[in-house]
Amino acid sequence: MNLNLPAADIRLEKRQGRLYLWDYLRVRWIRLTPEEWVRQHFTLWMIRDLGYPQGRMAHEVSLQVQGQKRRCDAVFYDPQGQPMIIMEFKAPDVPISQSTCDQIIHYNQAMHVPMLILSNGMQHFCCRIDGDNVQFLPTVPQYKS
Repeated sequence: MNLNLPAADIRLEKRQGRLYLWDYLRVRWIRLTPEEWVRQHFTLWMIRDLGYPQGRMAHEVSLQVQGQKRRCDAVFYDPQGQPMIIMEFKAPDVPISQSTCDQIIHYNQAMHVPMLILSNGMQHFCCRIDGDNVQFLPTVPQYKS
């Protein structure tokens, strides 16, 4: 499946007729879905090409939103272990919509991070948040910036 992201060396394995991939952050085999394909490529791109430390990124992070248990697709933490970036991924054929934006905004009401990322592997949106000020960025910034 082609994405608007650099190619990534992702380990695949077939089990009982189903494809699985090795999740390098969860350190286990995960059933391959189009959304998972996007998550793995995107976070590997951030680590390999943009310099984000792998040890501070996590997939499938649980949180409470208005009393309900939810999961962020990925979270990047600052050096003190506080959430810094929430990432939400969709399959390539799922458009980034207002509903997708609402989903990540609800997650941020619980986590209060300064950056949000949305991607379906074809389109990527990144914004910085400072109070009520939201600034859309042309791309995901390098870690050092």
